Amino acid sequence: MNIKRIGIDLAKQVFHLHGVDGQEKGVLRKQLRRAQLLDYLKKLPPCLMGMEACGGAHYWARELQKLGHTVKLMAPPFVKPYVKSNKNDANDAEAIGEAVARPNLRFVAIKTIAQQDVQAIHRIRSEQVKQRTAKVNQIRGRLAEYGIAVGRRVEVLRHALPPILEEAENGLTADFRGLLEGLRHDLVRLDERVDDRDKNIKMLANNHPAAQCLQQIPGIGPMIATALSCAIGDGRQFKRGRAVAAWLGLTPRQHSSGGKDRLLGISKRGDAYLRTLLIQGARSALKVADKKNDPRSRWLQNLCSRRNKNIAAVALANKNARIAWALLSKGTDYLPEGEPA
Repeated sequence: MNIKRIGIDLAKQVFHLHGVDGQEKGVLRKQLRRAQLLDYLKKLPPCLMGMEACGGAHYWARELQKLGHTVKLMAPPFVKPYVKSNKNDANDAEAIGEAVARPNLRFVAIKTIAQQDVQAIHRIRSEQVKQRTAKVNQIRGRLAEYGIAVGRRVEVLRHALPPILEEAENGLTADFRGLLEGLRHDLVRLDERVDDRDKNIKMLANNHPAAQCLQQIPGIGPMIATALSCAIGDGRQFKRGRAVAAWLGLTPRQHSSGGKDRLLGISKRGDAYLRTLLIQGARSALKVADKKNDPRSRWLQNLCSRRNKNIAAVALANKNARIAWALLSKGTDYLPEGEPA
């Protein structure tokens, strides 16, 4: 069987394959169980294989590369236009095989196990922060039912809870005090887990050369450096820095027609977590820009005088993303802008 290209529709237990030969004629249309996939593909000669970048895709891509195949991952929205007729797994596999052959399609870089480990730490920390926020809101809501108002910040609630539990004249019953003490222990436990993840991230940032390099950029700390380095890798999948900013959703969304260019707000595409980190880091850099006189700070001061600070923060996040790509792709250190001649 002379197979040139195979599209694989991934799932948990049942996988569909669609292959074509050199004349673009369908020669393979097969359904396999999870345990059968690698054994079957091991018997095939090396060829191009396409998959959607979904759960487990990076694992399967690494395993197929070990068998000698060329593997490319694609974002699911790029595959959708190639689905013919009704949607089912077999048609999805055929559409994937058709999409992977497009020369101008943008592909997803295959992550290493180390990159996935760092990404897992960030995702778990993000979820724990959400759980802590929900716990804080729950405690504040319960206290409000008893006529006790507490500020919204986590630090305010941490300092307010012990006096509330100790005060005997605030109208809280013994039963509710027991419940409130349990909620306080939950909050303390979540704080400890978030602190543990922060320590993991700082340790990774100190031991990873790429993260150390990125931390030289003003507005990028251990959190952003580790998240960017594990998401971008060496950056070779992007042609230029603007492609990274567009991938992160930091460039204007375009709605042009009839030769008339129309640029809207930022597109907000891509990884919302990374985009949020970059913008928050840019806000931190903006706070101290007024106290500096280097070209970068003067540019920020001029921008803030003309536009809103939120726009300036996004512009700085865009610039930092481009600089980060240049450092990762070229393997160089950050050089601050020199004084004007």
